[in-house]
Amino acid sequence: METSTRHARTSDSGTVKARDMRGTAERVPERPAEESRKRRFPQVGPGGWFPRNKQPRDAHRLMTIAMGDAASSGGTKQLRKEGGTAGFDVSRPFSPVRWSHRDVGWRPHSFASQSRRERQMQNPAASIDHESASIITTTPELKPVPSVSQKLSGPASERTSVLGGPQVTALPAFSVSTRLRGRHVLVDTDLTPDEMNELLDTAARIKRLSKTGQAHGYLAGKTLGLIFQHPSTRTRVSLEAGMAQLGGQAIFLGVNDLQMKRGETIGDTAQILSRYVDALVARVADHNDLIQLATSATIPVMNGLSDKCHPLQAFADLLTLQENFGELKGLKLAYLGDGNNMAVSLMLSGAAMGISVAIAAPPSLQPDPAVVQHAQWLASSTGATIEVTDDPLAAAKDADAVYTDVHVSMGQEDAAGRAVALAPYKVTSDVMNTATKNAVFMHCLPMHRDEEVAVEVADGPRSIIFDQAENRLHMHKALLVHTMC
Repeated sequence: METSTRHARTSDSGTVKARDMRGTAERVPERPAEESRKRRFPQVGPGGWFPRNKQPRDAHRLMTIAMGDAASSGGTKQLRKEGGTAGFDVSRPFSPVRWSHRDVGWRPHSFASQSRRERQMQNPAASIDHESASIITTTPELKPVPSVSQKLSGPASERTSVLGGPQVTALPAFSVSTRLRGRHVLVDTDLTPDEMNELLDTAARIKRLSKTGQAHGYLAGKTLGLIFQHPSTRTRVSLEAGMAQLGGQAIFLGVNDLQMKRGETIGDTAQILSRYVDALVARVADHNDLIQLATSATIPVMNGLSDKCHPLQAFADLLTLQENFGELKGLKLAYLGDGNNMAVSLMLSGAAMGISVAIAAPPSLQPDPAVVQHAQWLASSTGATIEVTDDPLAAAKDADAVYTDVHVSMGQEDAAGRAVALAPYKVTSDVMNTATKNAVFMHCLPMHRDEEVAVEVADGPRSIIFDQAENRLHMHKALLVHTMC
C-alpha cells in the first residue's frame, strides 16, 4: 500500500487518521449477504470511489454477465440497484439507449465505456435503431470554429460596429422662397395663389425625398409647439412625425397641459411659448382664440383646425387633386353635407386655385353667405365658379371629385336633427355615377360608413381617402419648411 512521503504535523491528527484508514478494504459498513448479492456492481473499492468512467458498471464483461442473467430469467431484467445509489445505466439518464438483455451484449466496449458528452463530441449524429438494436452512424459536416486570431484578421468593417461619432449625412440641395418665413396661416386666404403654388411644389419635392429614402432634415434644432383643444389623429401625428423627419422636434400641449385652463391669458401663453419654440400650430374651438394667439406671438402660428376653417386639410387636398389630375385649374369639386369649416376651406382654397366648387347642403346648414361671396370674388379672378344648392345630384353633376365630411361632428348640438336633415346628402353610387367617369371620392376623415357615405363608395376603387391622409404629412412638412427656415 502506498503511503504519503510527507510527514504529518502533530496538529494534523485528522489527516494522519484518514491516511491510515486508506488500507481498509471497505469505507462503508458491510452490507448483508442478500443485499451484497443484489449489488452486483459495487461503485467503491479498496482505494475509495471509482472514477465515473472507470466503474465496474461500465465494463463490457459485467454487461455480458448481466445479459446472461437476464436471459436465464426468461425476460428483460432491469439492471439497477434497489436503494439510493443509481444502477449502472443511470449515470447516463438522457442516453438514447434503454438497456435490455437484447442489446447489452451487442454494444461495443469502446462505445459503452465512453461518457455521454464524449460520444456526442466524437459523433453527434449517431443514432440507435431500436428495432434491430444496431448503431447507425452518419458523419455530419463539421465547420471549424474560427480562433481569436482569425476573427481579428478580417476587414475592419466586419470586426467593428461604429456607434455615434461624426456621421453627418449631406442633405440634398433644396431652395425655397422666403416669402412665408415667420408668417401666420390662420385662414386659407393668408396665402396668395403664387405662394400656394410654391407650397405645392415644395410638398411634391419633399414627398419624393421621403419616398426615395433621402434625408431631409432641414429643420434640425427647431421646435414646434402643438396646442390642441380637441383630440386629433391626422393633424397631430402628421405634424409630430413631420418635424421628426425634418430633423426637429414637436411638443404636444393639450388643454390639461397648459395654465390657460387655470386662468392664464392666451396673450401671456403666446409670449411665453414664443421664447421656447420656433412655431405654433393650434387646434381651437373658437377661431377668436387663434387670432389672440397669433396677435401676441412673435413666431409663426398656424391653424390646425378652428370652427371657422381648416386650411391645413384643404392644402393637402389640393396636393392630392394635383397628383390625380395634373392641373388644378379647370377642375370641379362637389361637396355634399354640412356647410361647416371644411366646406369653407374648400371654397376659399379651390376658388383661389381655379377650382369650381359646388356645395350641396340643406338650407339650414349652408355656409355663411359672406364667406360664399368672398369665395365667388376669388373665383372671378381665376375663371372658377362657386355654387351653393340644396340638390346633391345637381352639385355632383360632371364633378371631378365628390367630397363629404361627417354629418355630426363631436360636440355639436341637436345631433339627431342634423342627422335627419343631412341624410339625403349621403354619397352613394348614384351620386358618383352623376359625376365624371374618372371622378374620385374624397373625405377628410374620420369617416362614418353608411352615414355620410356608402360602404361601396368609401372602400371602392374611386376612393382616394388614404392618399389624402398621407398627403397631410408632406404638405405639413412643406408649410413648416417655408415658415420656419
